[in-house]
Amino acid sequence: MDPRRRLLPLLWILLLKLEEDCCAEEVVLLNSKETQAELGWTSYPPNGWEEISGVDEKYKPIRTYQVCNVMEPTQQNNWLQTGWVARRGGQRIFVELQFTLRDCNSIPGVAGTCKETFNLLYVESDRDLGGVTREDRYTKIDTIAADESFTQGDLGERKMKLNTEVREIGHLNRKGFHLAFQDVGACVALVAVRVYYKRCLATVQNLAVFPDTVSEAAFATLVEVRGSCVNNSEVDTDSPPRMHCSAEGEWLVPIGKCSCSAGYEEGHSSCEEIHGSKEKESRRVKTMFVLLIWTRVGYAVSTI
Repeated sequence: MDPRRRLLPLLWILLLKLEEDCCAEEVVLLNSKETQAELGWTSYPPNGWEEISGVDEKYKPIRTYQVCNVMEPTQQNNWLQTGWVARRGGQRIFVELQFTLRDCNSIPGVAGTCKETFNLLYVESDRDLGGVTREDRYTKIDTIAADESFTQGDLGERKMKLNTEVREIGHLNRKGFHLAFQDVGACVALVAVRVYYKRCLATVQNLAVFPDTVSEAAFATLVEVRGSCVNNSEVDTDSPPRMHCSAEGEWLVPIGKCSCSAGYEEGHSSCEEIHGSKEKESRRVKTMFVLLIWTRVGYAVSTI
């Protein structure tokens, strides 16, 4: 089989993706960086996570949480729970964390219980649960580790080695949820927490309007959406307009179309009336042409 033929389906998918990337939208449910006042999240026990004021990498004032009980000889179990986050129809939720983490080996006299990871969890609910709930009610999303940890030397040079990690939550059934962060003995600062879901933004394709559509929880699932013909157009009954919303919030695989009604022509994503002025202009040109011919004929006769 010709290798070029095998590449055609892949190239088609890539072209569709490049064309429709502009239509993906992130619907933000929580962004700790946007809060200038206290976040007021719940921490347990009291000597664990602490809320402090700081600045981000652009020196913008932010509120952060940090914990660093690495000198304690006992195993740590410090919990931090966010406020209740309304799901607002999101099916596949993304959690973006920005954080810094201290290298245990760079801490003089550190206890053997020092860790360089923390746990990310969540609990679903239809309302705000208030304080930290029972540990067994939480579902673990992942153990979070840093790509880069900072040392005492970085502190002296005022270097911020910021890590960014994104995790997903899927198949949610309740109206909302709380996120939780479990420290088991690290020296970590949560710089920012952003929670969002993706949707395909409303668009017009092949003279059909496709509404905002929330992507499904399953990564491989495409949501089929039927389009509505724009004004002054009609659906092609053999192939009605459809598109598919991917889990990444991108429109893919356009199928079918609408066609402009009689007396209308396709413009920019719409059907525009074929104005009578065009017909009048055409008739005016023809009349002038006829008059010009008769004038020349009359002149020729008069000179004979």
